[in-house]
Amino acid sequence: MYVLFEESGQFKTATILSEAETSLQVELPTGKRSKIKRANVILSFNDAVQNTLIEQATALSNDIDVEFLWEICPESSFDVTQLAKEYYGDNASTVEKTALFLRLHEHPIYFHRKGKGVFAAAPKEILQAALLAQEKKRQQELQLQAWAQDMISGIVPEALREVLPSFIHNPDKNSLGWKAFQLAMQETHLQVAELLLKLKVFPHELALHRAMFLGKYFPKGIDNPHLPIPDIEELPLAEIKAYSVDDVDTTEIDDAFSIQKINDKEFIFGIHIACPALVIDRNSPLDLAARQRMSTVYFPGQKIPMQAKELIDLFSLNEGTYAPALSLYVTANIDTGEILNKESKLEKIFIQENLRITHIEHLLTQEALEDEQANIPHAELFKPMWAFAKHLKKAREEFRGKPEGTGRIEYLFKLDGEADDPNAKLLLIPRMRNAPLDLIVAEYMILCNSSWAALLDELGLPGIFRSQRNGQVRMSTYALPHDAIGVECYAWTSSPLRRYVDLFNQRQLIEGIKHGVSARLVAPYKPKDPSIFGLISDFESKYTSYLDAQNKMERYWCMRYLQQNQITRTTATIIRDELVRFDQLPLVVPIAGLVNVEKGDSVTLDILDMDLFNLTIECRVVN
Repeated sequence: MYVLFEESGQFKTATILSEAETSLQVELPTGKRSKIKRANVILSFNDAVQNTLIEQATALSNDIDVEFLWEICPESSFDVTQLAKEYYGDNASTVEKTALFLRLHEHPIYFHRKGKGVFAAAPKEILQAALLAQEKKRQQELQLQAWAQDMISGIVPEALREVLPSFIHNPDKNSLGWKAFQLAMQETHLQVAELLLKLKVFPHELALHRAMFLGKYFPKGIDNPHLPIPDIEELPLAEIKAYSVDDVDTTEIDDAFSIQKINDKEFIFGIHIACPALVIDRNSPLDLAARQRMSTVYFPGQKIPMQAKELIDLFSLNEGTYAPALSLYVTANIDTGEILNKESKLEKIFIQENLRITHIEHLLTQEALEDEQANIPHAELFKPMWAFAKHLKKAREEFRGKPEGTGRIEYLFKLDGEADDPNAKLLLIPRMRNAPLDLIVAEYMILCNSSWAALLDELGLPGIFRSQRNGQVRMSTYALPHDAIGVECYAWTSSPLRRYVDLFNQRQLIEGIKHGVSARLVAPYKPKDPSIFGLISDFESKYTSYLDAQNKMERYWCMRYLQQNQITRTTATIIRDELVRFDQLPLVVPIAGLVNVEKGDSVTLDILDMDLFNLTIECRVVN
């Protein structure tokens, strides 16, 4: 006696050696013996055809008309032996029974399996629906293959033209178009962005880089929502005239300076910060909009502001206007550097002038600032500020235990053309990092940020502080020293129009200035508020991503600068290991195989190739 049975999804034949109530001991044609469940047996037979049964039955089953078979099936459930009598007659052979079984098994749309060797014909309505679905699936598969083949050949299927750009970030992974795209990627061995670029879904690398960033962080576009702005509370008018110092393209003017002379040695230095927190309450629509962005984004030739233009216009420290400000007044002796007093005020100030760095920095040299007779713009402001700034820098360097690096060149990126046009011309404006005017602005911003961090800490107000210990910069809710800057504590507070952390801290400071030691009871964020940690995490994530995107776009434009100016040979300086920095561009590239060189050595490079998608440059050392 032999059996046809199912095991692990396969049909097998075997010789019965012994039987039990629920199992059989069998021997396979290979000689292997096995124990099988009786429930898995489909047919029992005496014909000595077990070695070729499956092969013969398969060949025979291919000739069976499935639709005719469905028509002659009983309305109720049936087994294979029963149907074989209807189809082949009373003397149906084992091969014929097995062929019928295989045909039934291969067409589950027509025949629903009810048990081992037991089936039921699908009801007509269900069968028709299943056949339509099957045909639809077949047509979809044909369409998928056609679309995939088009894309493999570099052709954009017209039906996918509008949806393909979304594949860079947000594909519908169940869609036919995405499945075709995946198939094309497998065949071309390209990643998503590479294939989209090959298909010219994005016309050039610049468009792709922009889409990858904007699609992820600004999927609804870069326009700020238009939200109502509450009225500003009445503020006392300060009896000072303030001056801002910024790049010529700056429109979000966050900070300004003033000076009051007490005598030849003592001055009151005013640091005035724009105060949008006056109208941006915690969890208000304006707050949620700013929190969504977390920071202004800067690209060469483009800026995506954190705040809406209406709010920036209202609070930016624009010349000729009276503007709300959070002011820090520091009384100091410019001969000794001693700080005699600090006072913070919430007030309205008059902005006398918006000074632009490129217009005055060439006149404000160290020699001119230290020459009492030198005629320089706003000498009454900048000469005392410079004198005190040197003391501030010295104190920080003593805290650091070493002087800060000098002589580093930074570059201002300007585009003659649109930011999304790869043919726009890049203008690079070099600036010395330790130029006197830069140093003045930097020192007073550090003074402001460290002083207000100390005030938050003194009042026990939660803030978002920045610190650095053992080379690691971190943000936290408590004040710690910042070793790199050289201060006891530090917090970002001076750019509330451009950074959410500064806006957060400004809200806390306003309550601290208004209420003093009782501010903890009324501040927007109370001590141990757990939501602050979420804000820190969200900010760090987005701020880091924004900086990475900015660096990537600056690298792209540096490479375009090389192409536009047909620069194929340049000089560079070794910065470490196999890394060099171009001398005329803020561009760092790896050079394999550098030998017998040290940090600071100069090398001449031939530029062999550039990849604007991967932003890589291949160079060869000339000498």
